[in-house]
Amino acid sequence: MYSRPGCHLCDEALAALEALRARASFTIREVDITEDDSLHRAYLERIPVIAIDGEELCDYFLDEALVLERLESLRNV
Repeated sequence: MYSRPGCHLCDEALAALEALRARASFTIREVDITEDDSLHRAYLERIPVIAIDGEELCDYFLDEALVLERLESLRNV
């Protein structure tokens, strides 16, 4: 998840991801965009951005169904 400190949407998305882990096993890696100038430029107006294996799935809010579908498709590979 691409995020930055002080972002309330990021906090909400992280909490939703944490809750989703009760239904599907996965690791959350939070990337602070303020620590990298190129990430900051790319994501400043879009955060939070949820990505799985480099594929950006959600901007601003977590789409649980989409994330679960993508996780399931990765398990079946």
